[in-house]
Amino acid sequence: MKKEYHLTEAETEFAELIWEHEPIASTELVHLCADAFAWKKSTTYTMLKNLCSKGVFRNEHATVTAVLKKEDFYGNQSREYVKEVFGGSLPRFLTAFCSGRKLTAEEAEEMRRLIDEAQD
Repeated sequence: MKKEYHLTEAETEFAELIWEHEPIASTELVHLCADAFAWKKSTTYTMLKNLCSKGVFRNEHATVTAVLKKEDFYGNQSREYVKEVFGGSLPRFLTAFCSGRKLTAEEAEEMRRLIDEAQD
């Protein structure tokens, strides 16, 4: 069973910053967070420690890298949303998502491809 990662909005924004710049020196991360969020050094290190303890990132030898890739995090978030809101039914989700709009030929073909790949 895959581990579930629940991040606050602030943690998600912080994670986005790290994913965008990784691998990144922790001192450089402090500077980026000061610019992006007006955080103090202590706030950055507290947030980093929290996300490291959640298994999202690691900080080794003052270099921060992802343990959990961005695509995996958002994939998990999407599956959790479908589970909670649509009872885990992907067809119900897609019906709601596509309601009131037409798919382009490219979108329809991409969905067919994804369905074919998921069946294998």
